[in-house]
Amino acid sequence: MDLVSAELPARTLVVGIDPGKVSNRVLLATGEKGMLGEPVSLPTQREGIERLCTLIAEVDAPQTVIAIEATGSLHLPWAAELERRLPGSLRLLAPSETQAARTQLGSRRFKDDDRDCAALVSLARQGLGRPAQVGTLEALLDAVRHRRRLIAQRTVARQHLHHQLNSLCPGLSAPPGHGRALALDSPTGQAVLACAVEFAGRPPIARSLIARAPGRLTRANATFWAERWRGCLEPPADAKLRAERMKRDIRRWQALAADVEAVEDQVRVLLAGSAGEVLTTLPGVKAARAAAFAVHALPIERFPTAERLYSFTGLAPARYESATIRKARAISRQAPGERRDALMGIAWGLSQHCEAFRARDRELRGRGMRPIEARVAWRGTPAASPTGCLKPKSLSTKSATLGPGTRAGGDGVTAMPREGAT
Repeated sequence: MDLVSAELPARTLVVGIDPGKVSNRVLLATGEKGMLGEPVSLPTQREGIERLCTLIAEVDAPQTVIAIEATGSLHLPWAAELERRLPGSLRLLAPSETQAARTQLGSRRFKDDDRDCAALVSLARQGLGRPAQVGTLEALLDAVRHRRRLIAQRTVARQHLHHQLNSLCPGLSAPPGHGRALALDSPTGQAVLACAVEFAGRPPIARSLIARAPGRLTRANATFWAERWRGCLEPPADAKLRAERMKRDIRRWQALAADVEAVEDQVRVLLAGSAGEVLTTLPGVKAARAAAFAVHALPIERFPTAERLYSFTGLAPARYESATIRKARAISRQAPGERRDALMGIAWGLSQHCEAFRARDRELRGRGMRPIEARVAWRGTPAASPTGCLKPKSLSTKSATLGPGTRAGGDGVTAMPREGAT
């Protein structure tokens, strides 16, 4: 019997687990006897797992299903150990599903751990929940999330360096749209940072910039920045102190960049062992973008159509139907932001490297849409969804065929998600 889609037999033991940082709340119940004792709090360490296995063995049920709420990373240690000890019995449920089940039980506004456990048991008894991800996919998910956190920290560090550089050399680092922008990741940007620290904000000559560049820096480019530097206002009185602080911040920023590269190497290795590697055959989609989407989409068999997968990301417009009235409303944005960012990253890569999507992007931009609105509106293009690439029949292909869509169901989106850091 398929425990994921079919209602469980009455004699099946259902265990609801609400994870916490120090202890997990556990409730045991069956369809015949109802709740077995009172809910208990078990420590998250090995002792708690041993006691839970003892409680399960005392019931002596013919079948056991364990429903645990997937809340961030709190559930991961117990989920991995329970899947190892009781293979195939674990079901993961999202917090939004738990909240909906509490509403059905009449306690939506009264949240506590016991009510969450009861909601988990109710959902598991209906056959809901998804099996735990084990092996390569779980490791890939952790690597992708770690990279996302590093990218966010690196973005903040880069913005802070721009702020420090502008304070030390007023007017040197202009934002895009206000003259030539300074890219700190480039050899030019790193040479400017090194000179700002070395000379405490005083303008260098072009030869000093070229000598401190870690890569190729032309004399014309170095001369431009040297002349622009000489046109800036004088450094502040505490320029030496600011330069010392900036030197330490540069080291932290460079360390974050090195950490990102190391994690991306791990992502490439892990992606090669999963079905998501086929996404790298799409134009403009490399390992980082492919992995960010694959960890949420796999196994792809969970989504019978591309529309279901698109709704899973939270970017699908809500629909209202009553009799002959049909309305398209704003996108739901109910899914975690990392799912939306993953799909938007793939859309951005396609818009830069695939001619069919370039044409579609120009068409939507010509109708007054902003860049991020145009990417969301590509829902009407069937090839924009990587679902077809992830289907088992396509896993042996070495390339992906892309073409513009003809449906207009994705246009007219009115609410946009924020642009992600990835």
